[in-house]
Amino acid sequence: MIRTIVWFTYFWLYLPTTIPALRKVKKLRKNGNDEQADQIVKQQSNKWAKRLVKLTGARVKVEGIERIPKDEPVLIVSNHQGNFDIPIILGYLDLKIGFISKVEVKKLPIIASWMEEMNCVFMDRKNRRQSVKAILQGAKQLKDGHNLVVFPEGTRSKGGPVSQFKQGSFKLATKSGAAILPVTINGSFKIMEANNNLMKPADVKVTIGEPVRIHQQNKDIDGITLAGIVQEEIERNLDVQPVKETV
Repeated sequence: MIRTIVWFTYFWLYLPTTIPALRKVKKLRKNGNDEQADQIVKQQSNKWAKRLVKLTGARVKVEGIERIPKDEPVLIVSNHQGNFDIPIILGYLDLKIGFISKVEVKKLPIIASWMEEMNCVFMDRKNRRQSVKAILQGAKQLKDGHNLVVFPEGTRSKGGPVSQFKQGSFKLATKSGAAILPVTINGSFKIMEANNNLMKPADVKVTIGEPVRIHQQNKDIDGITLAGIVQEEIERNLDVQPVKETV
């Protein structure tokens, strides 16, 4: 209980201290210094995310960091075990990344402003037209050289088998031509979801798979097939194996 209270206290009290940096980022962008602004965004977001994870006592191990392409943007596709998947990816992949996020997050003060600077894309899944626009916006972000993260399950598995990936998420890759970076997260649900939402130390393993490039698969590949290929790669490195359907 004490660990959880300390975590939430830090979460909300630290955010106001980032306002000067946020203002500096906005000023740099206004003056056309996007590269310098991006560096500040990466430093601030990565540092904050890693602190959030460490405050829980969690120990994170990352394998396959060398598989991250250095000279091209990537669509990071990950399974979704718990709420800490976001700070784990943000803090431990050492990349400047944005997320495909639910639109409700825009209501959070300060956080929403930082997410805009991270080039996050906000999606309203209840509004089909807006969802299509968000996918097109995300594809443009990738074409412009920005990394994006998507959780195609659409919900947290909380340690159970991976839900079937939604094919719409993969239009981000098919429309942009960006490489897909499969990321498997093992154990993040043990930090919070497994403890009635109280935070406890846990061991988390993050495995980065080989990039999946559409042109190497088939230039006419559809979203269903691509989703299956990536999901199989992610499940291959997962402790909990998918449930096989019986005929």
